[in-house]
Amino acid sequence: MLDFPRWKVILISLVCLWGILASLPNFLTEEQANGLSGFLPSDQVNLGLDLQGGTHMLLTVDVESVIEERLENLVGDVRQALRPQRIGYVDLGVSGQAVTFRLRDPADMPEALRLVRAISQPLASTVFVGGTQELIVDAVSDTRISITLTDEGVLQRRSNAVQQSIEVIRRRIDETGTLEPTIQRQGEDRILLQVPGLADPAELKKRLNTEAKLSFHLVDTTVTPTDIQRGRVPPGTRIMQVANGGGQVALKFPAMVSGENLIDAQPSFDISNRPVVSFRFDNTGARKFADVTRTNVGRQFAIVLDDEAISVPVINEPILGGSGQIAGSFTVQTASDLAVLLRAGALPAKLTIEEERSVGPDLGADSIAAGKRAALIGLSAVLVFMVLSYGWFGLAANVALAFNILLLFGGLSLLNATLTLPGIAGIVLTIGMAVDANVLVFERIREEYRAGRPPLHALEQGYAQAMSTILDANITTFIAAAILFQLGSGPVKGFAVTLAIGIVTSVFTAIMLTRMILVLWMRRRRPATLVI
Repeated sequence: MLDFPRWKVILISLVCLWGILASLPNFLTEEQANGLSGFLPSDQVNLGLDLQGGTHMLLTVDVESVIEERLENLVGDVRQALRPQRIGYVDLGVSGQAVTFRLRDPADMPEALRLVRAISQPLASTVFVGGTQELIVDAVSDTRISITLTDEGVLQRRSNAVQQSIEVIRRRIDETGTLEPTIQRQGEDRILLQVPGLADPAELKKRLNTEAKLSFHLVDTTVTPTDIQRGRVPPGTRIMQVANGGGQVALKFPAMVSGENLIDAQPSFDISNRPVVSFRFDNTGARKFADVTRTNVGRQFAIVLDDEAISVPVINEPILGGSGQIAGSFTVQTASDLAVLLRAGALPAKLTIEEERSVGPDLGADSIAAGKRAALIGLSAVLVFMVLSYGWFGLAANVALAFNILLLFGGLSLLNATLTLPGIAGIVLTIGMAVDANVLVFERIREEYRAGRPPLHALEQGYAQAMSTILDANITTFIAAAILFQLGSGPVKGFAVTLAIGIVTSVFTAIMLTRMILVLWMRRRRPATLVI
């Protein structure tokens, strides 16, 4: 236990030096931190909404539109399944939570049921709630078929829409460089969003209000301009507005490739040095895109973003590489913004801002000041107690406590963690807990010394016998912090992170640093007695 070779001393010293350097930017202004030399850490601990202010929003997800879109897509799937088999039908449409249609010939009922169940079953089998399928296909009469979206399926679709919206919002905010937003689900269809340090929410609202649904459609060349003006289009074709006053165009549905197959999008420039957005599909999307363009050379297709055709190019040759460019009336900024939205993914439904407010930093300044006072009072009390109780041993523990705080802030900076008011409470708690291991060791050393053991042997036995207790206590506390982080949200997670890092740094400084200081001192002084 008292063996400290030179390499171990150097390693502990380097860790302490790293703690000083990593925590240093937190005691400087942002300009001073950014001006540090390149080899020095410059990351600072991020302050949460309650400490530095920011933007608070309460969003509502239009979950009903998700159900409507699901049923409309199902109508298209039914039409696409029955048409190649020449099965006649009428009155195909949405009725409540079901898609219904009537067969012209009752003799087609068995084949129609088989085809409809074939298109619904793969989708239904992927969505189960309590063992219940999403879709139920029934023959209502000898000619009418109903495909019903079950109540459980509706609930699951709504829940998935809110959860997907949370993930898309998180990715979009992360793309802006803003760190540690608080995004929580509230109720069935609401999302709480808090972004620290964002005083102007205009750009954030712009990003949130764009659904960014991208799809690629073939132009229906059988539809004339007169048909478009009169709104007369065949089933499976829709009229879409072209961006920048380009009129209207008739597009075939469903899409030949959707944005779900997109894996990357970046702003770039074409050969004429105009801003464009370069995109790349995954393997499935690349294969679909290649197949469609190979068989439709010379035809027009449209790139649709949020129900607007932003570009209607001609397929001059098969596009086999799985990548391409979106051209339009882009500026450098709009091309960059579109690339961000496409990378983050499409929102499954429209978001409505129900509540919005900007939180000023005044409360945060008061909270920081109160936290500083609490930390200083707690730190001072611990330092005085340790010196009065254990003398030189207490002074060594206080030196380790100072390095413990530096390592704690260095760890928070390294993880880009967000410090909230509960996080400050975690730091104050860590200060109190930091000397707990030293107290256990020192009390064991006292017992061994009073039992007649020599100083060095008492020191060795004190650490040996207290080690298991120290590890057990800190491991159980670390498990509690991990559970808080896993199950908690927002400020609770901030407290858990601070507590977990504090436990690790406390164990290191108590078991390694304090012991090294005491061992080196006793080897040099060789005291005949211990004053502890």
